[in-house]
Amino acid sequence: MKMRKISLCVIGLFAFAAIVSAQDISLPTPVKTGGKPLMNALNERKSIKTFSGKPLDQQNLSNLLWTAYGFNRESKRVVPSSENKQEIDVYVALPTGVYFYDAKANVLKLHQAEVPKASISQPSVTDVAAFTLIYVANVDKASSRESCYIDTGFLVQNVYLYCASEGFGSVARGSFKAQQLQADLKLGANQIVTLVQAVGVPK
Repeated sequence: MKMRKISLCVIGLFAFAAIVSAQDISLPTPVKTGGKPLMNALNERKSIKTFSGKPLDQQNLSNLLWTAYGFNRESKRVVPSSENKQEIDVYVALPTGVYFYDAKANVLKLHQAEVPKASISQPSVTDVAAFTLIYVANVDKASSRESCYIDTGFLVQNVYLYCASEGFGSVARGSFKAQQLQADLKLGANQIVTLVQAVGVPK
């Protein structure tokens, strides 16, 4: 009887661990080859505000996040940053919650289950996009407050180009409610939301 209780406890612990780990999303290894030639992607780059509501698979999500802010060298990102401060963090608002993109581990770490759609941007865009990228800068880490916005622009353009290459749609949104979104995401006083960007399958 005692052994049975111990076994049930062990099984319970394993089940609990599985539930906890299932909150994070391990992404497939990003594919770093292929796609349209750069000049073609630049020619086709545009903002798209109408989406079909269809999701993107995890491979495309992994590829896109690597394109935005992955590492292409040991300690250097695919995008530059002022004095290589790398002060930007990328959060991904999916239907299942808001996740922090851990580029080194290639994992989406659950930040919170609640998605603050009202403060992210217009629901007419957020509800039908596959996901929304939320760019957050650590102003204490940055070389200047202005550089936070400049460095965000590099990520945004990479996402635009990836979407143009793969036939997806994207639009950067300046209409988010900055202070409310900062509070909704429970960010620190040293963190600011610099921009949000919706991504999805065009309608």
